[in-house]
Amino acid sequence: MSTGSRHADRRAPAADEEALVGVFLDALWMERGLADHTLSAYRSDLMAYARWLDQRHAIALLQADHNHLKAYLAERVGSGAKPRTTARLLASLRSFYRLQLREGRVAEDPTLLVASPKLGRPLPGALSEPEVEALLLAPDCDEPLGFRDRTMLEVAYATGLRVSELVGLCLGQLNLRQGVLRTIGKANKERLVPLGDEAQAWLEDYLAGSRAVLLGASTTPALFVTRRGKAMTRQAFWYRIKHYAQVAGIGQPLSPHTLRHSFATHLLNHGADLRVVQLLLGHSDLATTQIYTHVARHRLQELHARHHPRG
Repeated sequence: MSTGSRHADRRAPAADEEALVGVFLDALWMERGLADHTLSAYRSDLMAYARWLDQRHAIALLQADHNHLKAYLAERVGSGAKPRTTARLLASLRSFYRLQLREGRVAEDPTLLVASPKLGRPLPGALSEPEVEALLLAPDCDEPLGFRDRTMLEVAYATGLRVSELVGLCLGQLNLRQGVLRTIGKANKERLVPLGDEAQAWLEDYLAGSRAVLLGASTTPALFVTRRGKAMTRQAFWYRIKHYAQVAGIGQPLSPHTLRHSFATHLLNHGADLRVVQLLLGHSDLATTQIYTHVARHRLQELHARHHPRG
């Protein structure tokens, strides 16, 4: 056998694995409507495991059993993988093998005998109201880009949108006459979210001025655009938030969801009903929203002290 043919034989299993993972991701998107970045993470997890199986045991994904999986997870943990990363990897593999079992490609699910790592419920980090105010004031609104960024920050804080929902907004999703926007959240679920007077005023001014300047001769349905007339990306907006946090002197670490967490926290602090916050955030399960109640504890203590006869 020639060297070339040997190399071709070694490349074939990788191509087969890639195709198999692609079919799985297509099915997952059809069933659950997962976001592109989630599907990309699943692809990365599965292909990394496929490469490990090929290099260490010369087998494919459909040939692996629970012992292979345990050895892989142990190796990753030993190299410093965090529990949350390991849990996500295992979730990717569970979804993959459940589909293969359902389709009859494997006789048993190798993930059934592998326990998920125990995770503490993460508490969302939120900015204080003065910190939010400082962040909102950080952009230079005399510049079109700064005005756009201030408008995006105002809308993010007023609505609690996920970053992906915010940058994905199109003009047709706005109804400024009624003061609401329509957004498509996880699993393609649609919800209406009120803007509030402040965010609505910034949007009206942005649409009348800075957006047209940034677009120039370009056209796009995207609401928030770059200086090149293209839609904003999650990464670009997140970079801008970190920049403005430095300008505002905010020392605490931020996450892409910081303004969303702050939105929910401040609503609860000011007496909003938990189910209303659930609807605004687009959570399908109230338990997901309940993680915010800890941050409103001091507000509840104030109300108790003010209104209870023995407070």
